[in-house]
Amino acid sequence: MRVFAVILLAAAALSCGIAAAGQQTSATSVQSQTLLTTDSSWDGVPYTSYPSGQPELSVLKITIPPHTQLKWHTHPMPNAGYIVSGEITVEEKDGDKKKHFTAGQVVPETVGTVHRGVTGDEPVVLIVFYAGAKGLPLSHVLP
Repeated sequence: MRVFAVILLAAAALSCGIAAAGQQTSATSVQSQTLLTTDSSWDGVPYTSYPSGQPELSVLKITIPPHTQLKWHTHPMPNAGYIVSGEITVEEKDGDKKKHFTAGQVVPETVGTVHRGVTGDEPVVLIVFYAGAKGLPLSHVLP
């Protein structure tokens, strides 16, 4: 009986070792690619600070139909949107600056600047990451 227990323990240890080796193999295939590192928004204005209060991260998947002009709005916190598909032109209300983004790019959004997005011939799918604070709205839409 004791020999059986030792064999059983050895088999369990061996299977754990094989499982761990399998995990190491799959872990070596993990890849990481930096999509954006910036200290300023797409229009070149530096980020100055995060909102005060209890930090709250929000991640939204946003789908915008083709040929859409979003309403003019502002953001009270730094955020960035990864474009999964489609293309969008972001423009400031004063007409001074605009920039075109396509799938695979990241839009480092403006903070406190009135702007909007205008989509092209296809829907745009964005994954947007907001670094805000508890109770702080993600955007303010102008009337």
